[in-house]
Amino acid sequence: MPERDVSRRVARISPSPTMAVDARAKELKAAGEPVIGFGAGEPDFPTPEHIVAAAERACRERAYHRYTPTAGLPELRAAIADKTRRDSGLEVSPDQVLVTNGGKHALYGAFMTICDPGDEVLLPAPYWVSYPEQAALAGAEVVTVPTDAASGYRVTVEQLEKARTARTRALVFVSPSNPTGAVYPPDEVAAIGHWAAENGIWVVTDEIYEHLVYGDARFTSLPAVVPEAAARCLVINGVAKTYAMTGWRVGWLIGPAQVIAAATALQSHMTSNVANVAQAAALAALTGSHDTVYEMRAAFDRRRLTMVKMLRDIDGVDCPEPEGAFYCFPDVRRLLGRAIAGRTVRSSAELAEVLLDAAKVAVVPGEAFGAPGHIRLSYALGDDELAEGVARIADVLG
Repeated sequence: MPERDVSRRVARISPSPTMAVDARAKELKAAGEPVIGFGAGEPDFPTPEHIVAAAERACRERAYHRYTPTAGLPELRAAIADKTRRDSGLEVSPDQVLVTNGGKHALYGAFMTICDPGDEVLLPAPYWVSYPEQAALAGAEVVTVPTDAASGYRVTVEQLEKARTARTRALVFVSPSNPTGAVYPPDEVAAIGHWAAENGIWVVTDEIYEHLVYGDARFTSLPAVVPEAAARCLVINGVAKTYAMTGWRVGWLIGPAQVIAAATALQSHMTSNVANVAQAAALAALTGSHDTVYEMRAAFDRRRLTMVKMLRDIDGVDCPEPEGAFYCFPDVRRLLGRAIAGRTVRSSAELAEVLLDAAKVAVVPGEAFGAPGHIRLSYALGDDELAEGVARIADVLG
């Protein structure tokens, strides 16, 4: 048998396309290119000052220079339980909370804890790039359930039931959604929650964008509106998006106490505790003033409307209005087959390459999200830079 450099499990993983686009944009910027990056889902605002000050104080506390409990600082776990009750109406106790190294780590722990090889995980598409890779790492088989703009990029109970088999173990449910910005209304959340509970299916629900909703849209937590689903529900959340803390790497996993205990045992062999200074910063974020959160959301809302209008003015681009998160997900299929910047573009991946080369604008192609023929643009960047970037796209596509 020929030698293998890496395991088959790891060899099957694709690098994160969003991180690859962001890295390429930063590389070109460092080389002096005037690149505008719409790739990474990262607020352009600094972390609020009171949070930074809490981290500075924590640096000087000797207790934080040592190992602390794997599951997280007790005061942070209690604050997360309080915040969950306050923001979503879901009652949980601190022993149902595991503090993780960001939301991705929480998701990985969730899949590894509840999935065995051969289990099936239902994944509505378009989906965030890491969901299928992480489920596959746990040995699960991913079953995609497609949605489209006509349905508001929201999956229905009828679709889920059609996809369900005897091996269906879990459903990934995300609202507000990355990449589409879709937000499920309460009645649809409840219907999906009841379906999952009736069929004994786990729900892994990512609530990282809970505070970033706009217009008449409202965030609804599935286990809060369907209590009978809570016994088989794992909630992922964190401080990254709401508090402009992507680099602090603090997330959490909420679920039944016995499952959280198992996930904590797993984490004890992977990373031990999350960095204590970052946990102290997260505690300040959850318990301090939310004025900056509201200011950031207002800015995202303004940028959202600007980007949608500018994209809709481009011939061949169809852009639904997102209701949450901070992404536009336009359909560019009418552009495919055209000659753009001297090159015949046959896919959204090729379009992304052309836009980077000709417009010096970085976007993420829909292939990364299970939705070829689309591109994702983040509007979590400055107003002037956003307008300049979309104007460049319009010039190239015009």
